[in-house]
Parts: sequence; C-alpha cells; structure tokens
Amino acid sequence: MSSNRPSNSTADDQLDPEEEKRLAAAAREANRLPELRLILLGWRWPGKSLTGNTILGREEFHLERASEFCVKREAEVDQRKVTVVDTPGWFSSQITPADYQQEMVRSVTLCPPGPHAFLLVIPVGMFAETDRSRIEENLALFGEDVWKHTMVVFTWAEVLKDRSIERHIRREGRDLQWVVGKCKKRYHVINNYIFGEHPQLPQLMEKIEKIVAEEGGYFTLKTDETKTQSQTQSLNLNTSSLKENRELGARPKQNGSCNSLRAMDVDTPHSLVEGVSD
Repeated sequence: MSSNRPSNSTADDQLDPEEEKRLAAAAREANRLPELRLILLGWRWPGKSLTGNTILGREEFHLERASEFCVKREAEVDQRKVTVVDTPGWFSSQITPADYQQEMVRSVTLCPPGPHAFLLVIPVGMFAETDRSRIEENLALFGEDVWKHTMVVFTWAEVLKDRSIERHIRREGRDLQWVVGKCKKRYHVINNYIFGEHPQLPQLMEKIEKIVAEEGGYFTLKTDETKTQSQTQSLNLNTSSLKENRELGARPKQNGSCNSLRAMDVDTPHSLVEGVSD
C-alpha cells in the first residue's frame, strides 16, 4: 500500500541561507592564495593600465606615455601580496610589432614562478573583427594553454547602463563570443572610476582564485614557447645600462585596503614612445 504522505526530500536538501553563506565563505577561504600574480593584456586605450591601478588600489601605472615595454608593480592588498605586470598595448588595426610581442612574452618571467591569471582587458562597445584577430595573434605567443588562465575584464562599464553584460556579449556577435568562449566564459565587469573600497574587486579576486583551483596552479610556458622567450635575452642584457623610467602621474586613486605598497619599474629594453598609454 503506497503512502500518501508528501515527500520532504526537497525541503531537507535545501540549506538555510545562513548555512549557504557559511559554506560559501569556507570555499572562498579554501581557495584564497597568499599571493596573486597577474598580467594585463590588451590593445591601447581600453583602460588596461587603469585596471591595474584599480586592482592595486592607487595610481601605479601612469597613463600619459605609450609604453613598448613591460612595467611591474607590487602592492599589499587585503593582507596579501599582489603583483601586476602591464604589457605593451597593441594596435587594433595592424599587426603587432615583433619587439612588442617579445615584451609580452617576457612578462611571464617578471612574476616568477608564473602568473596566476592573464586579464584580457576589453572596453564595452569597442570590439571589432580586427580585435579578435589581434587577440588570436598575440595570445598565440604564450601557447594554447594561455586560454585556460585568461579572463576577459570588461572596462567602460558605464556604457552598459541597465543592460547586462551577458546581453551585451550576445549583441556584439560571434567574434566577441568566440573570445569569451576561449576563456571558458570567464569574464568580469569593472568600473575603473570608483574611488576608495571597490565593490567589484573581491569578486574579481575570487574568480581568479577559482581559475587557479580549476586549472591546478599558475601558468607556465611550455618548451615550445620558450624559443620566443629566448629572443628577448639580448634585449635584457642592455637593461642595466638604461635609466629608470620617470613617468608623469595621472589621476590618483586611493584604496583603504592597501596598507603598504612597493612600486618597481622594470627597466626598459627600448626607448620610450611619447603619447597616450591606455
């Protein structure tokens, strides 16, 4: 004889909100890394350097000069060391110069033993078919595994207004969808014009830590890619004789979570290029 009593399995399987919060906090703590090493990638003027400033909590990447070399910055953010390497911005409508590409590959050596994530900075509303070509061209320098450690960071978030980023990605078409898909649909939207404690940064850090957990650690160049790295060695031999780059400051940003900061410019293997950075 079958029972007419309603099943309580669904109710029993549901956690109360407080328990869900506790488990989520425990998962975040389990994935929390004592150090984060990040590399910024993207073309010129999408807010790439400004994103680095937002992550570090203050102005450390200067915006008045176009750089053809990598710049490294380190800060203590939320009680852990964060290293950010900004790379030369490429051009949307033309092939990236070889020396720019060599510098991009060299960025991996500036955050040993390897970066936890590459942040591919794309401005909302400014993506074209040529941008997909440049992204393919430049990320290929690191090998196919780079996509496993890459997250798209959408800047110029104010352009979205009330539209969700998911809807924006659908409306932009196949080229942007392809890039997001190659990154395993890992993306984040950030507003670089928020001062003080930034509400979007904790979620960004959690997403980066999730990448590390899912991919089993940080990114390393495979043997096939090291030949590109070796081409930069002759450039590195000359860096000790070059003067430290003294760049002009841009709009300052302050973040209360940043207790101490040590900034370090990487010596330039090339002459400076005057102009606007990103």
